[in-house]
Amino acid sequence: MNTEQTHQTEQAARAASLEAIAQVVATVERTQRAKDAEGFLALFHPEALWTTGHGKVLIGFEAIAEFTRAVLPTASWDGEVTYEVVHTQFLRPDVAAVKVRQLYRAPDGDTEGAPLYVMTREPDGRWLLTACQNTQVVADPAGGPARGRRSGRGRGGVHT
Repeated sequence: MNTEQTHQTEQAARAASLEAIAQVVATVERTQRAKDAEGFLALFHPEALWTTGHGKVLIGFEAIAEFTRAVLPTASWDGEVTYEVVHTQFLRPDVAAVKVRQLYRAPDGDTEGAPLYVMTREPDGRWLLTACQNTQVVADPAGGPARGRRSGRGRGGVHT
């Protein structure tokens, strides 16, 4: 294989990884909207860790599962939640840091989260959530919303 072919192969692999990562984030959105704890949990690495937007640290799949099964099915919010990949940084070909914009739209105003998902690609090709931190976006001290976006009090959803 020559240099050009190698470059094309690497670019194709990167594009496939980016698409697979976007699909995981889309599944997070879908499972959050549906309050589907088991579908959400299927996205996690067995040794994952998660810190919620309110600072609760969950280490290992069982802790994440216990929390999710207790909170997600009964979460209440009026409106809609969306998740958007805003940046993916490959730390290695099989490890990616994924910055996500999480937006809750509700009649009384929108709120925002800024999760960071460190994802790993498994030998079977699946990308899994491995180390995740959710952060609630709050208004900056100068009085405006952070990064020019509307922000407010925390809202439902399992990880805001």
